[in-house]
Amino acid sequence: MGETHLARRRRLAALVAERDAGALLVTRLVNVRYLTGLDSSRAALLVPAGGDAVLATDGRYAGMAAEVCPELPVIVDRQVAHVLLKRAAGDGHARVGFEAHDMTVEQHADLAADAEGDLVPLGHLVEELRRVKDEEEIALLREACAITDRAFEAVLPAIRAGVTERAVAIALERAMVDLGAERPAFESIIASGPNGAVPHHHPGGRELEHGDLVTLDFGALYGGYHADMTRTVAIGEPADWQRDLHDLVHRAQRAALDAAVPGAETKAVDAAARDVIAAAGHGDAFPHGLGHGVGLEIHEAPLMGYDKTGKLVDRVPITAEPGVYLAGRGGVRIEDTLVVRAGGPELLTTTTKDLLVL
Repeated sequence: MGETHLARRRRLAALVAERDAGALLVTRLVNVRYLTGLDSSRAALLVPAGGDAVLATDGRYAGMAAEVCPELPVIVDRQVAHVLLKRAAGDGHARVGFEAHDMTVEQHADLAADAEGDLVPLGHLVEELRRVKDEEEIALLREACAITDRAFEAVLPAIRAGVTERAVAIALERAMVDLGAERPAFESIIASGPNGAVPHHHPGGRELEHGDLVTLDFGALYGGYHADMTRTVAIGEPADWQRDLHDLVHRAQRAALDAAVPGAETKAVDAAARDVIAAAGHGDAFPHGLGHGVGLEIHEAPLMGYDKTGKLVDRVPITAEPGVYLAGRGGVRIEDTLVVRAGGPELLTTTTKDLLVL
C-alpha cells in the first residue's frame, strides 16, 4: 500500500499548506499507521507542506518501518516527537502544527520547551482524511464484517438456556479468531433477560433462561479495521411484547438505512430511526445516538446523534444501531456496519435481522 500511503500524505500536506503551517507533527499512533502503514507503540511523523515526510520510531520498530514503509526516511530515537521537532527547525519550518487532541498539557509544555518556532494546533486534520475510506480500506472492513457474520452463525448452537453470558462471549471471540480475525474489535456485549436493558452491559455469570431476549454486540478486527454488529435473539418462544419490541427496532433501523445517503445530515439520519421509536411511545428508552463511523478505530467520525452536526458523503462507513431498553424487562438493539453509497447503503454485515428463536 506504499502508493496509497503516499497519496494520503500528499492530501494531508495540502491541508497543512492551507493552514499556513510549514509542517504537521503527527503523534496519534493510529494516524501514523494510516499515513505510513506502521503499527507500533512509539512513532511520530513529520509531514511538511512541501517535501517528503519523515518518520521517527524507536529501535524496536526500526526493522519493521524499513519493511513496511521503505520509501520514508526513518530516524531511530525514543524521543520521537522531540527529534522530529528538531528536524522541522533544521528544515526551516517556523510554524509547526501539532495534534492538540493527542497531547496532555504536560506533554505540550515539554515539547514547547524544545520548539524553536511556533507550535500551532491544527485540529483533526488526519481524522478528516480518515472519515472517507478508499476501496482498499472498505475491502478490509468487508472482510472483518464477513468474519463477524460467520462467527455468529458458528456460535448460534451454543446460545441456549443454561449457558452463561460470559461463556457466549468467549465462544464468539474464539470463533472470530479461529475464522481469521486478529482479535475481537472490542469487548463483546452479551446481555440476557433484564440485563438487556443496559446498553453496554458487561457479560457475566447470569445463565440464559427460557423467555429471555439476548442482545449480542460484537465484531472482528481484520487488517486493523473494525467490524461492529448487534443482533437480538430469543431463548424459547418470545412473548408478544418481545416480538413487538423487536419489530419496532427493526423498522426504526430500516428507516435509518433508507435515510443514510450522501448529503444527508447526520442528525436527520438519527431522527429517521428515533421518530419511529418515539411514535411507538418509547422515545425515552432510546438513550444513545444512532451510530458512529468505523475504521482503524471502533468509534470514528462521524457520530450519529440528535445533537450531532455534519453530513454524510460517499464511502463513509457507519453503524446504524437503534435500540429500546425497558428497565427490569430487557431490551432490543439491531446494528449493522454499512458504507454510505450514492446508490444506497452497502451493508457489510449481512446476518438476518429476523428475530431468531433458539
